[in-house]
Amino acid sequence: MDLLTAALLLPLDISIDPNSNGLPGIGQLKKIVGASMTVGLVLAVLALIISAIVWALGANSSNPHLAGRGKLGALVALGAAIVCGASVTLVNFFWNVGQQV
Repeated sequence: MDLLTAALLLPLDISIDPNSNGLPGIGQLKKIVGASMTVGLVLAVLALIISAIVWALGANSSNPHLAGRGKLGALVALGAAIVCGASVTLVNFFWNVGQQV
């Protein structure tokens, strides 16, 4: 079978859409992912608080290395919060981009 014959045998109109009732446990999986997002956001807040404390201690004790670590930790905590908060929107955006291909 050559490539042209194989290509002609493929169905030309495939339509598959995601559904939320195709597998058991989808509702529970959504709850688990939502809880994971909450845990991620709470940990980001904790990391931001700890980083701010380290930054303040470093700045007030004239320790630039400690202050730098605090600044970096604050940026990482804020980045983690952005990723946790925007993850659903980012996935939906790229899903919509993929649907246009």
